[in-house]
Order: sequence, then C-alpha cells, then structure tokens
Amino acid sequence: MFSNALKSFTSNITSNYTLSPSPTGHSGPWKIYDAKKKKNPNQAVSVFVFERKSLDSGGSSGGLSLRGSTSKDGLRAAQDEAVDRLRKGTSLLARLRHPSILELVEPVEETRGGGLMFATEPVMTSLAVLLAEKDEEERSSGGRYVVDDGNGGRRRREVEIDELEIQKGLLQVAKGLEFLHESAALIHGNLTPESVMLNVKSDWKLTSFSFTVTSASPPLPAPYDPRLPPFVQLSLDYASPDLILDQDLTPSTDLFSLGLLIVALYNYPHRSPLETHHAAPTYRRLLASTSTTPNSGNNYLSSRPLPRPLVETLLSRLLTRRPASRVTAREFQQSPYFDNILVSTLRFLESLPAKTPSEKSAFMRGLPKVLPQFPRSVLEKKILPGLVEELRDGSMLALVLPNIFLIAENASARLFSEKVLPRLKEVFLIHVPSATEPKTAAAKVAERERETGREGGLTVLLSNLNIIKDKTTAKEFKEDILPVHHAALESPTHALQDLALRSIPTLLPKLDFPTLKNDVFPAVAAVFTKTSSLGIKIRGLEAFKVLCSPAAAATSDAPELDKYTIQEKLIPLLRGIKTKEPAVSMAALDVFKVIGKTCDREVVAMEILPCLWSMSFGPLLGVEQFTAFMEVVRQVSSRIEAEQIRKLRELRTEGESGSGAGDILSFGGMPGMSSGITGGGGDDNFENLVFGRGGGSKSPPVNNGGFDAPWNSTNASGGGTIAAQGLEPRFSWSSPSSTTNLHSSSSFSGGVLQPQQQQTRTMTPEAKTSFQPLTPTSASHSTTSNSMNTNAFSNLNLGSGFGSTTSLRPQPSHSQSASNTSSSGGGIDWSAAAARRSFHSTTSNTNAQASSLWNTPPLKPTQSPSGDGFKPPVQQNQQQSHPTILYGQTRQQPAPTTSTGAFSGFMIPPPPGAGTSNAGGGTSGGGFTLTLPASMNKKSTEKKGLDAYESLL
Repeated sequence: MFSNALKSFTSNITSNYTLSPSPTGHSGPWKIYDAKKKKNPNQAVSVFVFERKSLDSGGSSGGLSLRGSTSKDGLRAAQDEAVDRLRKGTSLLARLRHPSILELVEPVEETRGGGLMFATEPVMTSLAVLLAEKDEEERSSGGRYVVDDGNGGRRRREVEIDELEIQKGLLQVAKGLEFLHESAALIHGNLTPESVMLNVKSDWKLTSFSFTVTSASPPLPAPYDPRLPPFVQLSLDYASPDLILDQDLTPSTDLFSLGLLIVALYNYPHRSPLETHHAAPTYRRLLASTSTTPNSGNNYLSSRPLPRPLVETLLSRLLTRRPASRVTAREFQQSPYFDNILVSTLRFLESLPAKTPSEKSAFMRGLPKVLPQFPRSVLEKKILPGLVEELRDGSMLALVLPNIFLIAENASARLFSEKVLPRLKEVFLIHVPSATEPKTAAAKVAERERETGREGGLTVLLSNLNIIKDKTTAKEFKEDILPVHHAALESPTHALQDLALRSIPTLLPKLDFPTLKNDVFPAVAAVFTKTSSLGIKIRGLEAFKVLCSPAAAATSDAPELDKYTIQEKLIPLLRGIKTKEPAVSMAALDVFKVIGKTCDREVVAMEILPCLWSMSFGPLLGVEQFTAFMEVVRQVSSRIEAEQIRKLRELRTEGESGSGAGDILSFGGMPGMSSGITGGGGDDNFENLVFGRGGGSKSPPVNNGGFDAPWNSTNASGGGTIAAQGLEPRFSWSSPSSTTNLHSSSSFSGGVLQPQQQQTRTMTPEAKTSFQPLTPTSASHSTTSNSMNTNAFSNLNLGSGFGSTTSLRPQPSHSQSASNTSSSGGGIDWSAAAARRSFHSTTSNTNAQASSLWNTPPLKPTQSPSGDGFKPPVQQNQQQSHPTILYGQTRQQPAPTTSTGAFSGFMIPPPPGAGTSNAGGGTSGGGFTLTLPASMNKKSTEKKGLDAYESLL
C-alpha cells in the first residue's frame, strides 16, 4: 500500500531528467518536452507526456463522447480503453530496435494524474504537424522556411519538405516496414503521417504501434468507436480496401497506406486523397467509383502534379485493389524512383559503417563533388552528423575532415560548436596511449595507420583554420583549437610543423596578449631551438616576425610581443644562430629590422648591431644580400644617433658640454719642481741671475696657489692703485695664539693642499696720481727696478709645488703691531725691511704715502692637541682689522670684505742676515717663516740719467 503511494509521487523520468518549462511540440495526444539528463547534461532526450484529463472534453476532437453510454461508468471504461491503447503503442517500442524505428530511452510509466510518460531520442515533430505547418505557410504566403514560433514571432522551419527530403524519408519508412514485415513478423496496421516522427537529424522514424499485430493470423482491428477520440482509433483515410472491405489484414496493407501517404506529401492540402470523416460507409462509397478512387487516370486524386518516376514505377503498384499486385517493402526501395545521385549518396552514408575501408575511402574522395547539390537542411541534419561519427576511425581523418569543413563553411556557428568542435577535441587531444603489452604485427600496423591518419587530419585542420576561426568564439578557440595547433608544432613531421608555423597569422586575431606571450611564443621558440631543419628555422624566423609585428602579415588587429619579451627572450635566440646559410641570415635580418624599431637604443647598440655586423660577413652572402644588411645597419644606427642626441640635449642646458680630455689630464706642476722659486721668469731674471744682480722681476709672477690676496693700496710714488682680481687666500694652521686677534677666511680642507687659479693684477692710473719719469736703467738698480722688486716681493710665488707641504715651517703668528718682538721663534724684521725700502709719496695726502705690501688676513697659528698635524681654524663671522705692512711703517687697516680661494702651501726663504722675531708674541715653534730673497736685502741706490744707463750696460 505504502509502496504504491510512494510510486505515485515519484517518477524515474522526472527525477533523472530536467524537462523544459513548456512543450516544444505535439503528436496526437502527446505533448513533447525537451529534456536533459541531470547526471549527464550532454545527453538530450524527448519526453512524451499524455494527460488523462484531455479525455474529459466530450464531443471534441480530442475528448470522449458519451453517445451510447448512459452512465459515468461507461465514460470511465472508454477512458481506460484509450489509455490502454496508448500504452500498448509505446510499450512495443521497447521491443523494437531499428534505425527506422523511434528509439525508446525510458519506458512508459504512469503519472500522478493517471496519464502516461516515456522518453525517446531527441525528436523535432511528427510528419503530420510538419505537413500542417506547410499548409499554413502556403495559405498565409509567409515565405519559405518560416513558421510561427508560438510567442508571436516567426522562426525558420527546421525541415523543408522538398523532393530530396521526401525521397529520403520514404526510403527510411520503407526500411522500417521491411524490418517489421520480414524480421519482426509484424504488421503496423495504421501507417499515417501521425505515426511518422522526425528526429533532430531529420530522419523519419516509425512509431504509434497501437494497431500493430502479428502477421501470422492477425486479429482484425476494432471497429470505429465514436466514444473514443480519433487518435486512438484506426484512420480510415489511410486504410487499405482489403482491410475495410474484405476484412483481410496482410503486410501489403501497410504498402497501400504508404501509397496514400506519398500522395498526401505532394497534395494540397497535404491530406489523403480519401476523405472518409471516420465513416466506413463513406469509405465504401468512395472506392465504389473509379472517379473517387485514386488511380493514374485522375492523377491519384492529387491537386498537384506528381513526379513522373513516382507515378510510373511506384504508385501504380502501391494503390492497387489487389494485395498480390503490390510491391513489398524491399522492392519499394529498389524502385527507379530512388535512382539519383543524391538519394544514392544518402543510402550509402547510412550503410557506411558496414563498408570496407577501400569503399569508405572512395566515397569520401567523391563526396565533395556532390555536397553542393544537397539542400542545407539535409547537409546539416543528415550528412554532417554521419560524417562526424566517422571521425572515430582515426585512419579516415584526412578524408572525412575536408567534407566536414565544406559543410561547416555555410553552417551556423552554433551548429559547428555543438556538433563538430567537441569531436575534434576528442580526436586530436584525448589521445589514448598505447598499452605496454606486446602487440601483434597487425596491431602495430593498425596503430601506425591511425597515427598517420591523425597527422593527415591535423594537416586538414590547419588548412581550414580560417573556417574554424569564423565559427568559434575566442574562448572556444583558445581552449579547443590552440592545443591542437600546439600538437602540430610538437609533431616530428617537418611538413606538419611548417604548416603550423605558417598558420600563425590566421590564429593571432583570436588570441589575447597573455596567450600570445605565455603559450604561442614559447611553443614557436621551442620548435626553432630544437629543429635541425633549415626550412623550419626559416619558418620560425618568419613566425617571430609576425609575433613582433602582426601588421607585417596584414593582421593589424592581433596582439604583438612586448618589448621585455623581445629583449630578454627573442634576441638571445637570434644571437644564438650558428648557421651561415644566406636564407637563414636574410630571414633573421627581417626580424632584426622589425625589432630594431621597438627595442631600447642601448639594446640595439650593444646586442643587435654587433649581431648584424657579424651576420653581414657571412661567407655565402651575395652583394645584394650584404647591401640589405648595410641598409638595416644604417637605419638602426641613424635611429640610435637621433635618440641619443635628443637625450643629451634634454639632459644638458644650452651651451653646456661635458669634460674634455684636457680637463681630465690636468695634473698640475711636478712635485718639487717649483720648490724655492720666488716668482718671476724670463730673460731679465735669467740675466740678473747669471750676472749676480739680484732677482728683480718685471712681470708679475704666476700665482700657483701661494700667498695671493687682493691688492688695493696706493703705491709710494704717485698714489697708483694696484687692483687684483682674485680671491683672498685662506689658510689653515695648527698652533693657537692667545694674544693675537685672529682672522680666518676659510678652513683647511683635506690632506693635500690645492693651488689656486692664477690671478691677474692690473695697474690702474687714477686722475690725481702721478708717476716719476721713467729712464732707461738696469732692472736691478733703477727705481723702477726697486719698485718692480717690491711688486715682485708682493707677488712671490709662495708655493712649493702642487699639494706640497714640505716647505711649511711653523712660526709664531702675526701681531697687530710690527714692533712687538719676542726672543723666541724665527720671523721677519719688518722694521728693518721698512727702513731699507722706504718710498715717499708725491701727493699731499700723507695718509697715502705708501702702498700696502700685501693685503691678507692674518694667519692663525694653531697646533693640534696631539702635535702631529695641522687643524683648520674656525672661520670668523665678524670682520676683523689686520696689520697692513708698508715700506717703513705698519698701519692698521680694515679687514677685507670677501675672501675666497683655497689654501696652498708656500715658503718664503729668509733674507740673508735677517734677524728673527716673534711677530705675535706667542710661543716658539708657532706661525710661519718668511724668507726674503737676497736681492731685497741690498740697499737700493736710486740712479738717474747717465748713471742709470751705464748701470744698464
């Protein structure tokens, strides 16, 4: 009890399949739903559903009539009879298995409302519905192939009833009848358009076996019952006269019904030529008269002309009164009506699995010539599925695929994605490895044939890559087709690798940049690296050129390699080319020409140009080839030059240039060469030196970093001002002095003392100054000579060479008064020097009687705490006064306002016989020692006129 209740609530079909929300078609009392299996969504089925409540519409075409029944019990009995007949017709499908009989997937079962349900192979509709749609189309003039979609719109009819479709369908129906009559010993008993279903391949399948009986002593069908709906009763419009008039049931009954069905296919409206309205008396009346009986005299009661072969060879032997004169189902298939190339092709395709390999091969080679003659519906629904099934035979791939692509070229993208693409992936990618067990010789031969067929199939696929690209999405192409392309690249066959490399421009528009960089380029690089064939090397270089610049292959909408991949991965591959074959070198040149426009100038200069030069010297290159190399070298070089100049101009200001060799090679003077040189040079100094006349100098010495300070004091003779355009010297000393007011302009920087740049001094005559008359005299005895000696003394080169500190001797620092002396330490007796070198001013201004010897800040003698070196003094922020030493007196002058320059070592030798004094009053050992030249210790006797001239001579 409980098991029956549970069974009423559960259903095998509804629990295992997902049905569409609404029916997609109908056939008699059955509603047809599209469904897919839940565990395997790729398995599609059609579910037929019959609802018992449809029998309650009494008196209608689909309901029951209560005529002849006086109670509800009679109505229920009639309903049960209708359900039993429907159940019988579907239950017989489980016992019959034939290509021309509808395939049952799930057996019939009852529903909760008392109805029936079963599942079959996917179907589109019944032949009766198809004919009714065509009648509606012709009445409304809606155009060919167009029908209502049930939602207020229009859709293309999936199957067109044309001549080829009729011939194909009739052959399939005849094969089904042959199976029933000869193999199953059954008689269909009710062959009508309602009992013929069309599946998704447009194959015609027999169904509706409610009146099917055995051919041995068959029982007669029940008479027409007006209480039952017409779809569960015998159709008198397609019944044979021997059954209705003679009460004789034989297999030939089905052939007479087939003849009436053929006339209905060409008739308009598409109905049987016998319209009995389910009344047996009407049927007898129609057959009693020749004019109302279908025959050749009245065109078999068809409103349209019938094909002549059909009339002459078949209808006359089908629609005959005597059953013995009718043809059998087998003879029907051999009629000349089916003798045409298209029908014969379809018949051969249906029996293709049973053909030999040689017959299959011949058929596939000739099929492309016939395919253009087939209607599109036949190609897509009948021929294409059959060819796809043949892909299982690996040895036939190269012969089957051209026909598939010929059909797919004009087919929809959806059809290709659903029917062809999955099988291609299965054939080429899901490659089952061979077993490790030893194989027989025949098995090895078969395996070699399959592998050869697989390579041939890859060749065909790559040749039709344009069609695949147009029929697939980018995702499908990347997931399903790109792995097949990689399989071709990995093939050991050079011809297949060559075709795969040449097809790269075709597949690039379907790829994105990550796929190009991470999938395509590594695969091509692997082939280029591993191959030993020069032809594949050249194809690889051509592929690199396309990957770097798709525009070169007229595929501007495709991605290209980035700069990093080119510089880090591609260029090393190109530099690794060892062969000197001119064809390879020229192919590499094309790649370099492309990437030379993309890479950085450093990479081009350091890596590409050397490689180009190396290749250009190949021993096998001709003149034109070498010229091509030079042209690329010039183009690349000009690009580098232009970019480098632009970069340098951006980095440097206008007029600024880099350091030259002279700046870098300036090492200064030789160490020790200038030690002890007190300034001046030239012929006069040399003569004075060799004649022993003293060291006066007529020209200011070169300042090489010595004691150099600005000159801004009035000279002794006329108030002339000597102005020095220079920097104030800066000193760094070590010995501190507690009694001296020190001033420092800079600090000692570094262990090596750097010389200052040469400074120039100019004699600037002023408005109120006067000069003594100049007379010829010797440089060493004249007044001018004395003045020059004074200037020479002020311009002494107080250095001992570049960076030399060996001549520095620590002495006490200067004091503000020159008269302060000390018993310790060496120095200069400034008072004695002034007494010996005194010049009187010629102006009335007594404050400007003498010019300053030098105008320098005082030196701060400090010693390091450890006593082992010099320390730079701290620069004084405030300006301090300092002593100005004149010829004959010492005057306190204001400190200079500016001071620049670096400290440089110097040494002034002391004058002969000069005493020493502690200028600063400090301790001994501090400060520095000024050694005067010997010529300055002599008293200068002023000579004029003839004496000066004699002295000069």
